[in-house]
Amino acid sequence: MNLRKDFPIFGNRPEMVYLDSAATSQKPRQVIAAMTEFLEKHNANVHRGIYDLSQEATDIFEGARGKMARFVGARDEREIVFTGNASEALNLVALGYGKKFLTSGDIVVISAAEHHSNFVPWLRLRKEIGIRIFMLPLLPDFTIDYRILDKAKIKKEKIKLVALTQASNVLGTVNPIAEIADYLKRRKIKAKLVVDAAQSIPHMKIDVGKLGCDFLAWSGHKMLGPSGIGGLWARRELLEAMDPMLSGSHMINEVTEEGASWNRVPEKFETGTGRLEGAAGLGAAVDYLQKAGREKIAGYEKELTEYLLETLIKIPRVEIYGSKSGKNRLGVVAFNVAGVHAHDVGEILNRKQICVRTGHHCAMPLLARLGVESTVRASIYLYNTKEDIDRLAEGIAEVKKIFRV
Repeated sequence: MNLRKDFPIFGNRPEMVYLDSAATSQKPRQVIAAMTEFLEKHNANVHRGIYDLSQEATDIFEGARGKMARFVGARDEREIVFTGNASEALNLVALGYGKKFLTSGDIVVISAAEHHSNFVPWLRLRKEIGIRIFMLPLLPDFTIDYRILDKAKIKKEKIKLVALTQASNVLGTVNPIAEIADYLKRRKIKAKLVVDAAQSIPHMKIDVGKLGCDFLAWSGHKMLGPSGIGGLWARRELLEAMDPMLSGSHMINEVTEEGASWNRVPEKFETGTGRLEGAAGLGAAVDYLQKAGREKIAGYEKELTEYLLETLIKIPRVEIYGSKSGKNRLGVVAFNVAGVHAHDVGEILNRKQICVRTGHHCAMPLLARLGVESTVRASIYLYNTKEDIDRLAEGIAEVKKIFRV
């Protein structure tokens, strides 16, 4: 798969090895061109103008919503709410649904592998309305031990939400969401299932109907799109019942001196002027991924992931966190070099123009369970090559040489 030529940043930085796509992906020229074209030829506010330019902008904006709906298998494009990112989408679930329908003592189930974006909103609800949080541990293969609910000393009828990542941004583990949804149904646990798909949606084919979830959150910037736009898919009946998180213009139906009524779904959640050129870019990103073929992308990334793991395993004093098998995992690999702080590893690699992430990766509870404060994280995407991984290995060798480990 030779798609690297589509990404201008690699032409501008030919010596760079970019291994931080779990933080944000690079953008193909098709996405950059779509945003530029929108601003140069179609820029106007949407939904409000009867003039041609506004109608063109609206068609592009709503066209992106339709593309995103088809991308995740939604039955209705109006089940797609544009947000700023996955974090905002998850907050919308917590505040728009959770705060309205949950009460003190109700239980939200999350896992030890969650990103802060799917952790902190529930901590907030615990503080504000007194919900309880039940944490699912991890199994030896680093997947979520959801069956522990069979033995847990909690009232199953009090479980109102189950909020889980589909893929860990630290361990790379892909969790069996459809299997978990079926388990909840068989156990008659009538909880709504919330899925954080920020890491999974760039790399896997997702069908919300087959997953059996009720909410799905994602970010555009991790799937080749621009930053500042993401989304929430939710079942239409849930969106109708939820409250908006923000209020102001655009999301209203009528305003009087006595009060206001909300617009229809999804506009009632999209306060103010939308992310216009962002939607144009997101639509182009979906087109790009569809044309490249998600099955082909997944196959190529699986090959690279296995090569990355094999390469790191062979290097003495490198400790990998998470499964060392390429099965049921994405190309996100956290590791440390024994005797060297993660930040020092990152700095030496940076000197060789190798971009990796170091730190806690917005998953401090998970790292605490792993017994470390920080790790180095290398993450791949469709534009990476085996040569990039070889360069990483050479960089780690330099780290070991400098620190004499």
